[in-house]
Amino acid sequence: TANLFVTLKPKEERGEGRRTQAQVIADVRQRFNAIPGLQAFIIDLSQSDPTSQGRSSPIEFTVRGPDWDAMAEHAGKIMGRMKASGSMTDVDWDYLLGQPEVLVKPLRRKAADLGVSMEQIGTSLNALVGGVRVGRLKDKGHRYDIRLRLVRDQRLRPEDIAPLQVRARSGRLVRLADLVEIEEKPSLQAINRRNRERAIKVTASVLPGHTQSECIDEIQRLAKELLPEGYRIVLSGSAQTQRQSQQSLLFALGFGVLIAYMILASQFNSFAQPLTVLLALPFSVSGALLALWLFGYTLNLYSMIGLILLMGIVKKNSILLVDYTNQLHEKGLPMTEALLAACPVRLRPILMTSFATIAGALPAALALGPGAEVRAPMAVGVIGGLLLSTLLTLFVVPCSHLLLSGRNRPPYTPPA
Repeated sequence: TANLFVTLKPKEERGEGRRTQAQVIADVRQRFNAIPGLQAFIIDLSQSDPTSQGRSSPIEFTVRGPDWDAMAEHAGKIMGRMKASGSMTDVDWDYLLGQPEVLVKPLRRKAADLGVSMEQIGTSLNALVGGVRVGRLKDKGHRYDIRLRLVRDQRLRPEDIAPLQVRARSGRLVRLADLVEIEEKPSLQAINRRNRERAIKVTASVLPGHTQSECIDEIQRLAKELLPEGYRIVLSGSAQTQRQSQQSLLFALGFGVLIAYMILASQFNSFAQPLTVLLALPFSVSGALLALWLFGYTLNLYSMIGLILLMGIVKKNSILLVDYTNQLHEKGLPMTEALLAACPVRLRPILMTSFATIAGALPAALALGPGAEVRAPMAVGVIGGLLLSTLLTLFVVPCSHLLLSGRNRPPYTPPA
């Protein structure tokens, strides 16, 4: 094995095509894997887990269960389906077989009939093949162990074990071929454990045109389909981090909406009017998702941060409109007339703040400069959400506010 770290030139220096990092990775992967006998794994370090030891990939999980051989079989089936899915590549695992080992299994009943104990079999094999220390030699201030065992030509092959002899309790010699079964099989280089369970780690990379979340969903579906009872998969590495981040962001999004509703309800002294203000949120999310789809971006960590940012920005349009309408209504205007008077007055500040925010996000959305592709989804989502929510809230919020507050609601009368 060999590890190579490659730093790309600036995008403007990559020839006429100015290929992206994903295109370079795909090209390098194809060229390396075209070499017979070579298997290359191309990893984008920005998508790997920096806290993991060794190689980390965007897709990483472990297969766990009670039987080691069955785990390897089930993990192999999942890997085969992952390769055939068309959304993942560089599929690999840490189940690596090393040199073959010889298993000597005692035939206990035969050994007992012949008067040979298990301890005698183990001691004889250890002495003849592995060797035992029978003394030490001192020479010029150095001390050397003297080990006694068979000569090299008599202990190299598995078939050399069968003619070896063990002394029974009766004193006669018995061939090991009559006492044991000899099996040769490949041995593992290492047996890994996670949380005190044996685990086989499987890694993969995401092909262009697919998302990490899509691949994780596919793997979990394969696990439910292929793994029997008692076996399961556990996400790890960046795949686990992605799921945890997604759940945390969704929780922050929902909790933020709840806190906003509670604050607005206390400010407006109403349970209905905060719903009018928060009605702009669905339009902002729809606009952000539409913009991401149009420009070919995915709903990743950065675009979800943009959605949370939108929650705070788009509410201010509704707050400006509803608050001024309530002020006019408290001065004696009916609700319909208060809305007709408030909407033209609040149109200019709503448009000014919206377009100022869009102008601020535009440089990041254009993805100019190195690494700008990371920030672009967040900016594109903010711009799309602001455009659609600003356009629709100018019509939807006044209508909903009129319906929830009552068309014929009398003007506010202060207490005497």
